[in-house]
Amino acid sequence: MKLTFYKYQGTGNDFVMIDNRQRIFPKKDSNLVSSLCDRRFGIGADGLILLEEDPDSGFGMVYYNADGNEGSLCGNGGRCFVTFAKHLGLIEDKMVFRAADGAHEASVTGDIVSLKMQDVSDIRQKPNAIFLDTGSPHHVQLIQGLSNFKVVKEGARLRYGLYGKSGSNINFVQPSENGSFTVRTYERGVEDETLSCGTGVTAVALAMHNIGKLQQQEAKIQTQGGELKVTFNVEDGKYTDVHLVGPAKLVYKGEIKF
Repeated sequence: MKLTFYKYQGTGNDFVMIDNRQRIFPKKDSNLVSSLCDRRFGIGADGLILLEEDPDSGFGMVYYNADGNEGSLCGNGGRCFVTFAKHLGLIEDKMVFRAADGAHEASVTGDIVSLKMQDVSDIRQKPNAIFLDTGSPHHVQLIQGLSNFKVVKEGARLRYGLYGKSGSNINFVQPSENGSFTVRTYERGVEDETLSCGTGVTAVALAMHNIGKLQQQEAKIQTQGGELKVTFNVEDGKYTDVHLVGPAKLVYKGEIKF
């Protein structure tokens, strides 16, 4: 069979996007998903996303990690999902869709997508890190010398050694002189460093505010793939109206046999 696909990227975090409103994609075939995401023998991507109809929200986003397993929320994938829906003519500039962690609102202007994330109130401070769930679990750790840091080696050690089989995404953060933050992320499911992680960037912003490293309710976060912005409100330790903002772009459209 031939499969029509679209390749999208959000600050270097790339995805195979498939219009699955006709339910033609074999969703239980994890080997197919991983082969499509393979960068040498397939299309190549950090994950695969299906756009489907949803009886409650109108649209549903089904996200798979590059290893072929269905994953939790992907923030950059969600932003690409919105741009994809607009490309297909399904929306104009606003959208509601259901993801693994529930319903999300989003708006798009040109290539810039603002995705509303879930509220966050459970932020746990560990001896050398902060842990929180922004739709996916995230370990946030401040370090120095980020540019030369062995992200994959240390990320894998923490992902398995500290968080067990289910694991966590691991974010290493360094404050910048201009008040922004630089982050490098080891993603579970990809089992490697990615150029950007949307839920990770969101986790970094909230964690830095929670420990007093960020004073305002807005943060600019620099990833390997570009800059993202996170805005939020906070009251009594609960973070609400959290938005992840940044570019999401179509790279190309194609067909592949499977």
